[in-house]
Amino acid sequence: MASRIYTRTGDAGITRLFGGISVRKDDLRVEAYGTVDELNAALGVARAQGADAELDGVLSALQNDLFTLGSDLATPETSETQKGRVTIERVRSDRVTQLETWIDGYEAELPPLRQFILPGGSPLAAALHLARTICRRAERRCVALAQAEAEAGQPPLNPETLRYLNRLSDLLFVLARAANHRSGLPDVIWNPQP
Repeated sequence: MASRIYTRTGDAGITRLFGGISVRKDDLRVEAYGTVDELNAALGVARAQGADAELDGVLSALQNDLFTLGSDLATPETSETQKGRVTIERVRSDRVTQLETWIDGYEAELPPLRQFILPGGSPLAAALHLARTICRRAERRCVALAQAEAEAGQPPLNPETLRYLNRLSDLLFVLARAANHRSGLPDVIWNPQP
């Protein structure tokens, strides 16, 4: 018999973090990695809009990074992880550096930004703007988690988590602009009504 996708273990609102710690499904840590998962799904929707091969490659790399980031968040530092009994890959500073390299490269192909812009333009750009806002929410969830962990005297979050999410939202903004630019569409300019 094939294994089932459902286990029924979460029916009472409890889930297990990687390493076996049980927490409520509305725990700040679950909120944080759940929002990262939502962001990953939003990037999948963006990719389905038909990015060119170069942009699609960047978005694919970001989705893989976000999977790593989610597992990082789902695996708090414990005596088990510190002793090496539970090992996972964690987000590293070189991934943040890669985001900065992409930001600089894509910004170089864009006209200077002289006005505020609204989310929109091409379907890909609109999807990337939506992903950017989800990224900012993931960042806020991680800030709340980091604060709660500090107040509880728990080991700190991987510091690269917040750096990665902060830089990623900047990259998604630039990628949305690049998607419009490559489609021959202008950014949607904010025009405040009198």
